[in-house]
Amino acid sequence: MNSMTAKQPNNNLPDAFDDMQAYEPPLREHIRELRTRLLWCLGFLCGSFFVIATFFAGDLMQLITAPIKSRGIEFIYLGLSEALVAQLKVAFIAAMIVSAPVIFWHIWDFVKPALYENEKKAVIIFSLGSALLFIIGVCFGYGVVFLSAITFFVFMGENIATPMLSISQYVGFLFGFVLSFGIVFELPVVVYVLCRLGVVTVQQLIALRKYMVLVIFVLAAFLTPPDVMSQCLMAIPMIVLYEIGILVAKWGS
Repeated sequence: MNSMTAKQPNNNLPDAFDDMQAYEPPLREHIRELRTRLLWCLGFLCGSFFVIATFFAGDLMQLITAPIKSRGIEFIYLGLSEALVAQLKVAFIAAMIVSAPVIFWHIWDFVKPALYENEKKAVIIFSLGSALLFIIGVCFGYGVVFLSAITFFVFMGENIATPMLSISQYVGFLFGFVLSFGIVFELPVVVYVLCRLGVVTVQQLIALRKYMVLVIFVLAAFLTPPDVMSQCLMAIPMIVLYEIGILVAKWGS
């Protein structure tokens, strides 16, 4: 009896092998689809960059340098390729902004079949809210804080020295400054996600409020130029956004 039992074939192994073969083609299809979508996104980004760099880079440079030139300050470049690199950097960032809807659509269309109906609605609201907050942050950072900071620095340096700004340093400072505001305006989304994942609770967020105010002011001092006005113009909206995040987390719980 024992020998007959030992020689009995295992019928489960062929079934498991057949199941693996059955799952293999869908996996290959998903990988092939992902590769195709990545190529489309990359192609659209490269095409947008080529068009913007060829036809619109000069207009974009005039637009972003207007706040400085309107105050009678001219730009200089120290290296032969500095002005060209600055234009290409501006063109690439503009191409990223133009390509963002296409990239997000491909991401959404790829993950959509794996989501339930309620999850689809949540993802749409989450994506639109994140994009809207980022745009508001960028507009606020440029239209309010950046222009105010430029006015402040020009006023403080008046009658001390003749300003000569490097175009590459100005472009790097501008986009680093503005993108920081776009990122920190995502604070309500971050607070909501952390609450949904169970990392923190609404009660903990309320209890940590006074400590978060200190952290926000330290972060604002790190992300903004060394003047009190810019720090306050970043810190105060962040405090308001933190409170909005608590309200959204309460509503979503």
